[in-house]
Amino acid sequence: MYSGAAAAVGSPRRDFISVTLGPEEAVGVGSYNNSKAWRRRSCWRKWKQLSRLQRSVILFLFAFLTVCGVISYTSMGETWKSITDKSLNDQRTEQEIPRLKLANPAVLPAPQKADTNHGDYPELSLQKPPKLPHVRRGPSNLQIKAPRRDTRLQTRHDTMRAVEELVEADKVEKTEKSIISWRGAVIEPDQSTEPPSSKITEPEKPSFVEAEDQKEPVPINERQLAVIEAFRHAWKGYKDFAWGHDELKPLSKSYSEWFGLGLTLIDALDTMWILGLKEEFEEARKWVANDLVFDKNVDVNLFESTIRILGGLLSTYHLSGDSLFLEKAKDIGNRLMPAFKTPSKIPYSDVNIGRGTAHPPRWTSDSTVAEVTSIQLEFRELSRLTGDEKFQKAVDEVMKHVHILSGKNDGLVPMFINTNSGQFTHLGVYTLGARADSYYEYLLKQWIQGGKKENELLEDYMRAIEGVKKHLLQRSEPKKLTFVGELAHGHFSAKMDHLVCFLPGTLALGAHNGLAADHMKLAETLIETCYQMYAQVETGLSPEIVHFNLHAQKGHKDVEIKPADRHNLLRPETVESLFYMYRFTGDKKYQDWGWEILQNFNRYTRVPTGGYTSINNVQNPSNPEPRDKMESFFLGETLKYMFLLFSDDIDLINLDKYIFNTEAHPLPIWVPA
Repeated sequence: MYSGAAAAVGSPRRDFISVTLGPEEAVGVGSYNNSKAWRRRSCWRKWKQLSRLQRSVILFLFAFLTVCGVISYTSMGETWKSITDKSLNDQRTEQEIPRLKLANPAVLPAPQKADTNHGDYPELSLQKPPKLPHVRRGPSNLQIKAPRRDTRLQTRHDTMRAVEELVEADKVEKTEKSIISWRGAVIEPDQSTEPPSSKITEPEKPSFVEAEDQKEPVPINERQLAVIEAFRHAWKGYKDFAWGHDELKPLSKSYSEWFGLGLTLIDALDTMWILGLKEEFEEARKWVANDLVFDKNVDVNLFESTIRILGGLLSTYHLSGDSLFLEKAKDIGNRLMPAFKTPSKIPYSDVNIGRGTAHPPRWTSDSTVAEVTSIQLEFRELSRLTGDEKFQKAVDEVMKHVHILSGKNDGLVPMFINTNSGQFTHLGVYTLGARADSYYEYLLKQWIQGGKKENELLEDYMRAIEGVKKHLLQRSEPKKLTFVGELAHGHFSAKMDHLVCFLPGTLALGAHNGLAADHMKLAETLIETCYQMYAQVETGLSPEIVHFNLHAQKGHKDVEIKPADRHNLLRPETVESLFYMYRFTGDKKYQDWGWEILQNFNRYTRVPTGGYTSINNVQNPSNPEPRDKMESFFLGETLKYMFLLFSDDIDLINLDKYIFNTEAHPLPIWVPA
C-alpha cells in the first residue's frame, strides 16, 4: 500500500494521486459497481485530489474553448447569412441590376466611317423618306483617348425605360429637400457644385464613363442618314472652296472672312463627332492642331467667338476626350479676357486677340444685353476644367450686376447696356428677338448647368416668363396662333423674329427640369406658331421676321411678310425647339415637321457643286434669290439639331447630362465631385 505520508518525509513535495487497495471496512468506502452515483463521487474525488494549479489550468482551457466556440458560431452565422443573401441578390441581379449599366456615356463613341457614299442628294418625298441602308455608330478607331474594352450590352428601348423607372423609384425613396418654390412649382435640388478652386493645377478630365457602362448605339435611321448626306454635301463645298476660312460662298466657289479663324470648321467639329463622320473629323482635327493660331492682330466679337469657337472647342473636348481642344479653348479664353476690363465690368463687344486690347463698337459705347449675358456657360465651364476661377468670376459679376439693375419691365430687359455706366440704355423697348433673346435662354441654362442652386438666375427667368405672358403674348387671326410680339414704349407690335423660336424649346427644357407645367403648354402652342411660319410660306421656309394679323381679313393668312424681312439664313431655332419637343413628348409630328423643313432646305437652298446658301426671297419658289453665303451655324446648329430630332436614342446627348449653349454645343451639367 502506497502512503502519501511516507513520500513526504525527507523529499520535496510532489503532486500525485493516492490509490488505496484494501477491504472496504479499512477504507470506509463502497466497492466499485459502475453506478452513476459511484462515478460522480469518483470524479469529484479525483477533481479534489488535483492541485490548485492543475484545476486553474483546466478551468482556463475550458473557458477559452467556450469563448472560441461562441465566436466561431457567430462568425459562421454571419458568413452563412451573407452567402444566402448573395444568392438571393444574384437571382435578382440577373433580371434587374445589369440594366443600370446602361447609363448614358458622356463621351460619345468615336465616329465610324459610314458604309455608303450617297453622292448627290436624292429626291425626297414628303410622305416617305428614301430607303437607305441602316448604319450603326460603332467603337472608335481614333487614338485620341484611352482604349476601351470590348464590352457589349443590351440596348433595347424597353430596357432603357426600365432603367429610368428604377432610377426614379430610387429618387422617390430618398429624402428630398426643397430649394425654392415659385408660384406653385417646387424645385428640388438635383445636382450641386462648388465654385472652381484656383488651387487646381491639373485640368478636369472629360466627363466620360467606362466602356462597360455604355450601351450599344441605336441604329441610324433613314432620316438621320439624309441629314448625314446633307452635311457631307455642305462640307464638300466648304472643303473644296473655303477650307480653313470662316464661311463658304457656294455660288462663287469662294469664301468670306469674319475673324479669319475657321469659324465653320470649329462650329462643325462636334456635329461631325455626333454624326459619326470619322474621316471628316480627323481631317478637321489636323487643321486645328497645325493651323489654328489665335496670336493674330484681329478684332473678334466677344459673343460670337465665345459661343462658336470657345463653345465648340469645349464641347469637342468633352465628346472626344482629346486634350488638344482644351488647350486651344484655354488659349482663346485667355485672349478674350481683356473685354472685361471696363469701369462697370460689363464687357466690351470687341477684342483684339493678338494685342490683348478691347473696345466697344466705333459708333457707341453700348453692348447688347444678349451678348454680355450669353457667354456664361462657356466661361464657367472653362473655369471648371482649368481650375482658374477668373473666367467664371468675370461672367458671374455680369449676371449679378444685371440682376439688380433698374429698367426692367416685369422681368423683361432692354436691348442695350452701357459699358461705362453699367446701366440699361434705350429704355422702354422689350423683345425676345435679336439683341435680347439668349439672355432669357442663359438664365435657365446656367441654373441647370450649376446644379439648380443659383436661385437668382431662376428667379430672373421665372419673372421674365411671367413678363412675356403679361406683355408680349397675343393671338393671330384666322388660326388664332399664339405668338410673342414686341413692346415699344407701351405700344404692342405684332412682329416676331425667327430667333424667338428658341423659346418653345427653352420652355420645354424648364418644364422637364421641374418648372411650372403651364410652361410646357405654352411651348406646345408656340412651336405650332413657329411651324406655321414655315408652312404658310410659298417655299415652306420661314422668313427672318414675320408680322401677325391681329384682325381677321378675307384672303389673308396669319403671317404677313414685308419685303425687307423675307430672307432665310438657314437658321436653327425652330428645328432646335422641335428637337426639345420631340425629346420630351415623343410626339412624331415634331419629327415630321422637321423632315418637311429639311426637304425644303434641299429644294431651295442646296447648291449642286457643294454647300447650301441663304436666300433673299422665301415667297418665290421659282427664284428664291440665293445670297451666296452659308452661315457656320448651318453645320454647327441646324443640321445637328436635325440629326438629334430624328433620333429615338434619348442618350444621344442626354438632356439630363448635357446643356446646349446658344450655338448648339453641348456642355456637361455639373455634378458633385
